[in-house]
Amino acid sequence: MEFSAALRQLIKVPQNVAIFSHRNPDGDAIGSSLAMRHYLEQHGHTVHVLFPSEYPEEFEALPGAADILIWDLQPEECKQVINKKNLFIFLDFNALERIDKMGDYVRDLPAQRILIDHHLYPDPIADHIFSEPEASSTCELVYRFMDGLGDRDKVNPNTVGKCLYTGLVTDTGSFRYATNPSVFRIAADLVERGTDDVGVQDMIFNSQKEKNLRLLGHCLSNRMEFLPEFKTALIWLSRKDYELFDIQRGDTEGIVNYLLTIKDVKIAAFIHNQPTVVKLSLRSKGNIDVQEICKKHFKGGGHKNASGAFSHDSLKATIDKFKSILPEYKDKIWANA
Repeated sequence: MEFSAALRQLIKVPQNVAIFSHRNPDGDAIGSSLAMRHYLEQHGHTVHVLFPSEYPEEFEALPGAADILIWDLQPEECKQVINKKNLFIFLDFNALERIDKMGDYVRDLPAQRILIDHHLYPDPIADHIFSEPEASSTCELVYRFMDGLGDRDKVNPNTVGKCLYTGLVTDTGSFRYATNPSVFRIAADLVERGTDDVGVQDMIFNSQKEKNLRLLGHCLSNRMEFLPEFKTALIWLSRKDYELFDIQRGDTEGIVNYLLTIKDVKIAAFIHNQPTVVKLSLRSKGNIDVQEICKKHFKGGGHKNASGAFSHDSLKATIDKFKSILPEYKDKIWANA
């Protein structure tokens, strides 16, 4: 990372800062946002974190999570806070559409902007852009951002460290994919500084409700399909499933990854019927680019091995469309067998 004198001035001199991350925030979104908040406050900045929508319950234990402002729940308060800011920091997204109505609101406001993200094809929405699609997570980039500014000493293990470790764990699937040597060096440094790595993993993975396990059982027993000729598996959920299991935001997080544990599966799809759209979450192993599938066929995007999209067709039509495009990728799938 290269840091201009103007950027160093922005960080070292107290500003009034708003940190934004994407709708349906995951561990990397909330981890990077709260880590940046705790880091900037050590420099004397006044900081607020804002999300378009609520975050999963397992992240409520992160320091500062209770202070996050949610546009869907409190739009007027969010506007009042944003209006006072002179520095916007965009984390874990690279297009204003990813923060929905909040993006429309901030688009033309007079503030300096910093973007730190690891998704492909960033829009030119910031004055200072740190975009590295090969990075494991935005938390990895936030750590390197702090380190590059000579502030590794500000990586407090119980605030900054805990939040960063959360993003590293969640976006790499507990260091099973999207890793690189830098990730392990960062994780080691966080643990050496005193970050409770076992506690973070316990917070994320051992805080499930009974209904979540019953939902997972339902998905695997009644909603899973295996398409061996395309080395693909999918799970689908209907609106009735959402009602039966009282599915709330975050309850389906990670279900798609269970499909990748099948030995011969190279592509995993989770297709579920939300109130106004059908959502697709695709995952893959090896050199199979599901981002291409999402972008070309569903106007979505993300990463090579983890991407998402939406469909305005019915659940059945969306599933049928997904299956219909698999022959186009059959040669690539089998080449990676």
